[in-house]
Amino acid sequence: MKKIYHLGNCTTCQRIIKELNLSADYIQQDIKSEQITSDQLEEMAKLSGSYESLFSRRAMKYKELGLKNKTLNEDDYKNYILEEYTFLKRPVLITNEKIFVGNSKKIIESAAKEVQNK
Repeated sequence: MKKIYHLGNCTTCQRIIKELNLSADYIQQDIKSEQITSDQLEEMAKLSGSYESLFSRRAMKYKELGLKNKTLNEDDYKNYILEEYTFLKRPVLITNEKIFVGNSKKIIESAAKEVQNK
């Protein structure tokens, strides 16, 4: 499967999608207009190793809900991501059996190499 989960109105996601020059066989899912499903999130967690690795602590709701002061477990991470799309670290790029989560320079460079090799 080739897919990217992103926010359509996020300039960082837009820039990364443009940089990666994804082919037409990549499915692009705007997580604001098309909510991620439990099955999709489960697949991402299986590839990344945990729900925590998909969880964004930069989301405004993270501070609003006082999550910084709470001890969260895997179920908590999963439920928060499913309840509020902004908790998903983005973009999330899946290329066959590899996953790239977030927008750090290192992650995007690795994703670009993978996209070019396919």
